[in-house]
Amino acid sequence: MNTNSVAIIGAGQMGTGIAQVFATFGFNVYIHDLSTNIFKISQERMEKSLEKLFSKKKIKEFPETILKRVTYCPNMSSLRDCNIFIESVFENFDVKANIFYKLSEYITEESYIATNTSSFSITSLAQMLPYPNKFLGFHFMNPPPLMDLVEVIKGLHTSNETYNFFWNLTKTLKKVPVYSRNTPGFVLNRILIPMINEAIYVLYENISTPEQIDEAMKLGANHPIGPLSLADLIGLDTVLAILKTLQKELGNNKYSPCPLLEKYVEKGYLGRKTKKGFFEYND
Repeated sequence: MNTNSVAIIGAGQMGTGIAQVFATFGFNVYIHDLSTNIFKISQERMEKSLEKLFSKKKIKEFPETILKRVTYCPNMSSLRDCNIFIESVFENFDVKANIFYKLSEYITEESYIATNTSSFSITSLAQMLPYPNKFLGFHFMNPPPLMDLVEVIKGLHTSNETYNFFWNLTKTLKKVPVYSRNTPGFVLNRILIPMINEAIYVLYENISTPEQIDEAMKLGANHPIGPLSLADLIGLDTVLAILKTLQKELGNNKYSPCPLLEKYVEKGYLGRKTKKGFFEYND
């Protein structure tokens, strides 16, 4: 068992960012995804991010050195020698549950397993694993290489040893851990996502423009980024998925998604990852 090897399941925006963080701090990282087409995109995204950080002297090692610690694995069986497993796929409960069901073949009692879910029940996902005591929520913020916060969420069966392991792991990665009870949205998204939804309603009701809405929150609330720009960064499909989970699990219509958000997602306007959301992007 290699305690310095981390498996990341999901090569999307968040999975790539989490992998980059671990590789930057000396871990050997193995990224698995069912879609091998995304591997090239993931690699290019990581290279670009590392080069930018290196040019700003935010990291000391050359990007090439860090990238050598990252391996892309089309087969899940390639992860069997890892000790830490972190799932980071799209916010869909059935997809995540299926991953943990398949992952059960490659984990042992010595493994540590986490999900990067932003809203789903840790206890419910743990039912797919043979060792639910070694599982919890390990929620990074987007983009992981730049954001300091990581929410650490205990499920009903999570052992104190597992919780302490991930709490200390967060500090090893030079991040700041914050505890959350296992409840829909946890801490940050329980506050943040309804605020973003309200900003979308302000736009939907023609109260102001996207630029002016963001400007108001940056100058009036001292936010570093406006709520609509942040929604584009998170991904409008992810924002919608979290809202639907909050609405369903908490049974409160105050979490009802704005019709404009649903319309944008239906059209495929998902934010930065599709180059168009509430704003358009060329980078």
